[in-house]
Amino acid sequence: MLHEIDVPVFPRQGESKVLSEAPFLHEGAFVQKSRIGSWTEIGRNTTIVESTIGDYTYDDGEVSIFYSQIGRYCSVANRVRINPGNHPRDRVTQHHMTYRRVQFGLDTQDDEEFFAWRRAHPCIIGHDVWIGHAAVILPGVHIGTGAVVGASAVVTRDVEPYQVVAGVPARPLRFRFSEDVIARILQSKWWEWTRPQLEERWQDLCSLSDFLEKYAP
Repeated sequence: MLHEIDVPVFPRQGESKVLSEAPFLHEGAFVQKSRIGSWTEIGRNTTIVESTIGDYTYDDGEVSIFYSQIGRYCSVANRVRINPGNHPRDRVTQHHMTYRRVQFGLDTQDDEEFFAWRRAHPCIIGHDVWIGHAAVILPGVHIGTGAVVGASAVVTRDVEPYQVVAGVPARPLRFRFSEDVIARILQSKWWEWTRPQLEERWQDLCSLSDFLEKYAP
């Protein structure tokens, strides 16, 4: 279930860290015009703007997510940046006064075309993706389900499902499983299980052989 959040939302004070249908936001989290799933955890000082975060996904704090779609069961480490801002390299100056004009008292409205470009190049992240500490995912990048992004990587190109990438710029290292196993897991779509199904079957997710035998023969 996705929860519409159209205005800044701040943490619920005095609550213990027990996840539920309602998103759990830590101190300093800022969410605006976004849709946040159930059983989610938004870390301390995280900023999320005009994005969708799937069920069970969490971040570890100090994360920045703009104009992105993130699937279910994703793990986002501390200080990750997804779809960071750009500057106009084709103009005489790259300074943001040319598009944040109101802030500098130069015009009565900002350069909406510049911001529209960012919205038109969202980051799309599949399900069960692990993004390591301080990684940066550049605008327009698609990351497939089950992929791993190494710590401090700068991802400039699409990442295939269950592929492991690392480095600056990020380069493929290997796949987590064989081509056959990847196809079988993708076909199972286990991330679409209902809550009752998850409660009944979660232990099967701990064993690849048991999972494949039961749900992806």
